Amino acid sequence: MGYKILLVEDNPHIMEINTEALEMEDYEVLQATDGKSCMDVLDSCEVDMAVLDIMLPDTDGLKLCQQIKAKADIPILFLSALSENEQIVEGLRSGGDDYLTKPYDIAVLLARVEARLRASQHRKRFVSFKGLKLDTLAMTGYYAEKDLLLTQKEFLLLRMLSENITGFTDPDELYSNIWGGQAGSDHNAIYTTVSRLNKKLDGVGAEVRVSYRRGDGYALEEI
Repeated sequence: MGYKILLVEDNPHIMEINTEALEMEDYEVLQATDGKSCMDVLDSCEVDMAVLDIMLPDTDGLKLCQQIKAKADIPILFLSALSENEQIVEGLRSGGDDYLTKPYDIAVLLARVEARLRASQHRKRFVSFKGLKLDTLAMTGYYAEKDLLLTQKEFLLLRMLSENITGFTDPDELYSNIWGGQAGSDHNAIYTTVSRLNKKLDGVGAEVRVSYRRGDGYALEEI
């Protein structure tokens, strides 16, 4: 599958069992036994999901969950011997995506991991902004379910701008990433693509458009 799963667990026996089960499903397993080693792993590489024990020797798992979420947008599955509803609610409110109480069946753990990864990948597949929806896998774009019939370059430009909705994107950055051009090159291709894009957005009654500000660059804005 190619997914990297971070196991945060201070019980060696549970760590061994869970690691073996996940590796048999072709997951790459990274291990951490406390909060510090968990954050060290996240600093050194990207992971797709964390399976987090609430009871850790150096920190509260709920606080660690918040630290993880602040650093990486990944699903977190809590494992805990605490089965009280209040504890479960607290875990989910702290940023956890799922909760499994000990003891648990390994098959259930694997099913929960698979489900959370599937949901996470679905979320990452689609980029949305003010009624605009981009399918990053199919490279298609829609506004209010109306197909914009985007060309590849139009899609790539729209995707870059939609992922930077807090600010403007420099023309050199757009040209380098989409057309493979050098900084300072003629950006006429960008202008032409933006013009076509805005016509397509206008054609479906979209309330967003690509704008340009001298000195700042291009941005996707609500109108």
